[in-house]
Amino acid sequence: MFGLGTKNIGIDLGTANTLVYVEGKGIVVREPSVVARNTQTGEIVAVGAEARDMIGRTPVSIKAIRPMKDGVIADYDTTAAMLKYFMERALGTNGHPYVMVCVPSGVTEVEKRAVIDAAKVAGARDAYVIEEPYAAAIGAGLPVMDPTGSMVVDIGGGTTDVATISLGGIVSSRSIRVAGDKLDESIMNYVRQHYNLLIGSRTAEEIKMAIGSASTEEAEKLDDMTVRGRDLLSGLPHSVEIKATDVTDAIKESIDAIIAAIKETLEETSPEIAADVIDHGIVLTGGGAMLRSLADVISDATKVPVFIAQDPLDCVAKGTGESLKNIDVMKKR
Repeated sequence: MFGLGTKNIGIDLGTANTLVYVEGKGIVVREPSVVARNTQTGEIVAVGAEARDMIGRTPVSIKAIRPMKDGVIADYDTTAAMLKYFMERALGTNGHPYVMVCVPSGVTEVEKRAVIDAAKVAGARDAYVIEEPYAAAIGAGLPVMDPTGSMVVDIGGGTTDVATISLGGIVSSRSIRVAGDKLDESIMNYVRQHYNLLIGSRTAEEIKMAIGSASTEEAEKLDDMTVRGRDLLSGLPHSVEIKATDVTDAIKESIDAIIAAIKETLEETSPEIAADVIDHGIVLTGGGAMLRSLADVISDATKVPVFIAQDPLDCVAKGTGESLKNIDVMKKR
């Protein structure tokens, strides 16, 4: 445990990872959003990294699942149990904190309510939500309260959230269900179609991180990678050499969708904010921001400078935590 207390906490409840920010301490929990449950008894066997390591390797009686899908709750009971575990990891069993949870900008009121209810079931005294791109902008250190336009692109596991922000609010935004998971899925499909090899999502993610690039020119400089899986023709274990340019081809459609969302958001903004964005550039946050050459490819497509935030994986959690300072305003709503 990280100690007892009833400090307020901020939670980046992501499709791939959950981060918990404790007031005055910073980020104290950083775990995959995965739960392993016994299908016969309903008992939770493992949560987080331990559960993730079980994906694809469990007996029939145990199922490792990701209860968040595309940035929203897909399995309510499991999400509540996962939140309870992470909150107890952060505060101990005695805490009943106020909790700020981030949600994608495109979620419905019903989806927001599900997140708030799950946090309360998990032990929160009360819960509030903050939109992901706004939290990411705060965490990236952008001047969100100033009368100047900022643009942030948060590429998470389930969703990519694009927003222009000024004077403490979101001016225009897009949330698309194309992000890290979709890139992994595209790699899995490509390897299956072109190499007759069946691989899992964990292997696809490893490929993306090892030799993934948004630019073909950059990919040509990278080494090939040996990938192991199951041969679709023989049904036996098999390994193949995959080129980095194959990965670029596999993810191109998803990268194009992210660029299209950025362009649409820019088209909706006022000329004044568009001018500010050209001056200050677009800031990338989230795990997807670390894909090789992505910033350069987006910059070439939009003709706007693009920068990767410092600690892109932590921006949403930090921003959610920083917003706790204004939790009194949320309580009065």
